[in-house]
Amino acid sequence: MSLELTQQLQSKDTFFRIFYQDHLAPQKIKYALQSLLSQQYQQGQQLVILCIGTDRSTGDALGPFIGTQLQRLFLPDAVVYGTLEEPVHALNLEDTIASIHNNYVNNYIIAIDACLGQLESVGMIDIGLGPVKPGAGVSKKLPAVGDIYINGIVNVGGFLEYHVLQNTRLNIVIKLAEIIIRGLCLALTEPT
Repeated sequence: MSLELTQQLQSKDTFFRIFYQDHLAPQKIKYALQSLLSQQYQQGQQLVILCIGTDRSTGDALGPFIGTQLQRLFLPDAVVYGTLEEPVHALNLEDTIASIHNNYVNNYIIAIDACLGQLESVGMIDIGLGPVKPGAGVSKKLPAVGDIYINGIVNVGGFLEYHVLQNTRLNIVIKLAEIIIRGLCLALTEPT
């Protein structure tokens, strides 16, 4: 683990930015998530991984792709919402949030979504305390959700966002997803 990451974890930061091509990215995600979970998550809470997005848009498929892979891995003590088969998107997000709260009264949500950013941020994975704000990049007013957010920056925002998401390279989406999945699995299966 790098000295910089060690210092971040010791200072109890609430935000981490990790580049997907960093050869230590999965381990950094692990340590970032474990640090954030140690600040709020309590034994007995149901861990819910909410993967937001749609498979109808290449750039927005990050969440459902991650959800599908996580469901196949059968993570212990975690429930996954949002897959390629049953995506959680703008039309069903509110109902899904209500369902989570009805089924798991004492829940703790890690929300995952794709987002757009500046050119130099493409390929970054942002992890922090607080909710994800789905649809913000395309000016949709959707409910914020989550206790921890993971955002994968898939492309450049600022102009014609719907078009940009539709034309995002699948390559970056899959590579970001693979790194996030590995980091999440390490965080949830390996001791701190």
